[in-house]
Amino acid sequence: MGLETAVDLAATEDMVLFEVTEDMVLFEVDPAQRVAPPPDTHDDPPAPAPEPEPLPDMTEPLPIPGWPMPASTPQPTDAPVGESAGSAAEEVAHPVDTPVAEPQAADAPDSGEVGVPGTSAEGVVAQGEAAITAAPMPAYLDPWEERVLADPDLLGDIAFAVGTPFHLMYPARVRRNIAEFQRAFDRAGVDGVVYYGKKANKAACVARACAEQGAGVDVSSVGELTAALAQGVRGEELMVTGPAKSAELLWLAARHGALIAIDALDELDRLLNSGPAARILLRALPDGSSSRFGMTGEELDRAVERLAGDTAVRLTGFSFHLSGYDAAARAVFAAELVDRCVRARELGHDITTLSIGGGFGVDYLPADAWSQFTAQAAPTRFHAGKSFASYYPYHFPVPGAAMLTAILTHHGPAHGDLAHGNPAHGDLAKALRDNDIRLAVEPGRALLAHAGSTVFGVRGAKTRHAHGSPYRLLTVDGTSLSLSEQWFDSEYLPDPLLWPPRRDGRETPTSVGASSCLESDMVSWRRIPLPRPAEPGDLLVYPNTAGYQMDSNESAFHELPLPPKVVLHETDGDRLRWALDAR
Repeated sequence: MGLETAVDLAATEDMVLFEVTEDMVLFEVDPAQRVAPPPDTHDDPPAPAPEPEPLPDMTEPLPIPGWPMPASTPQPTDAPVGESAGSAAEEVAHPVDTPVAEPQAADAPDSGEVGVPGTSAEGVVAQGEAAITAAPMPAYLDPWEERVLADPDLLGDIAFAVGTPFHLMYPARVRRNIAEFQRAFDRAGVDGVVYYGKKANKAACVARACAEQGAGVDVSSVGELTAALAQGVRGEELMVTGPAKSAELLWLAARHGALIAIDALDELDRLLNSGPAARILLRALPDGSSSRFGMTGEELDRAVERLAGDTAVRLTGFSFHLSGYDAAARAVFAAELVDRCVRARELGHDITTLSIGGGFGVDYLPADAWSQFTAQAAPTRFHAGKSFASYYPYHFPVPGAAMLTAILTHHGPAHGDLAHGNPAHGDLAKALRDNDIRLAVEPGRALLAHAGSTVFGVRGAKTRHAHGSPYRLLTVDGTSLSLSEQWFDSEYLPDPLLWPPRRDGRETPTSVGASSCLESDMVSWRRIPLPRPAEPGDLLVYPNTAGYQMDSNESAFHELPLPPKVVLHETDGDRLRWALDAR
């Protein structure tokens, strides 16, 4: 997989005046160093202290140029979320989403008094809650996910047996995703091979699905290599990538006949000096790129010359990775490397393969939901006024195998003497066919699309207020590291589903915290519009989390166990059975 690109959001002027971070420490005096007060030696009580001057009313907002001041600022009520409150007027005079800098009131704690008397106005309450709630982000659900959610017992039984949180895996969807990439190659008439980027999810059931479906596996460590072999992936079906590979990894890769992507000249020298026979690709660095991976054009030329006549280490092709999700950019650079493949053949190398890496997008949710969320993602809709500068592009209109088709059919300089400015024009697929070159891809996230979900158990719930409106603040077991968008300072955005489903509640803005002692340990900072108030014992099911979300940042912080992976299997009678993953 290549690096991934965030979607930048337009900056807003809704700023938080103060934010508590995990780096702040509260100090108190050591009890041993406290000084005891002097004994009271007076027989008569002291004279009463004079009445202090009244303090100014700090509940009124500061004046903002151009805005009228409200007559008064109502205090938030403590009615539970989902019920009518006594006074639901906002804490400021203008709407919370107005793009004007304003003081942000801290989220108010619950006083414990429920149903404070006042003017009941459910419509006003609902309007206030809507103003502090993030836009809904409903994820696309696969049929297997709908069956799991509709089953009255399955999730509860798994939670009882293994505890929460846990990850669900559905390897049948992995096989289907691989097959879609394979069909894209067939439709284009291109000899192609799929290598699964194993770093995206280490579940054994995924590697087994690759072996069953005829896909290879892209590995970057001894652990990943041996785990893939253990699930039936053959040595020649492995591609070994990554920078500055260890001597042990190079030896094992060569021993098992894996295809090794060489990242640098010194790595090539180490392999040549170590003695074993090996098949290799040379990883190319695109012109103008600041990536720390790959070799420049001049370094590639030196490597090709150095390998000329070597019978032990055989150069079989080139590879590259691009950040972002631009199909045209991949097609153009692949066309340049087709020309390099032809020139390497002229020097006697048996060139057969070109790998374009990963970076195939996943479409998590509808376009209108994504547009609405990004347009309204102000700090006022997040717990504690949190804000993020960018997000993974959760709506991607040409995902997975469709993006591969777009790359193969892109028209442009597809082959010719590019070095001398004489390119022929056509699509990449034609250039590959005409030059008998096999195209390799290394998707990770895209092969895991809709193949897994993450389930948290609700431990506790509080009512908090923001801008005069109540919302639910949950604590779930486990930590946010078991569901994390690894690439950016952001959070996983597709909305969780509340289980068991009930129809006896009303929409409730809800933020989700995890069980560690860190303020930053939030699974969902945004206030999600859950269909009812969540209670201890409920489950929150975050869909489509198999791609990076489960493993990339997992941690045994607080000595908490890592969430187990539960694999779902089809049986006769449309019934799902489950077992723990074999990793």
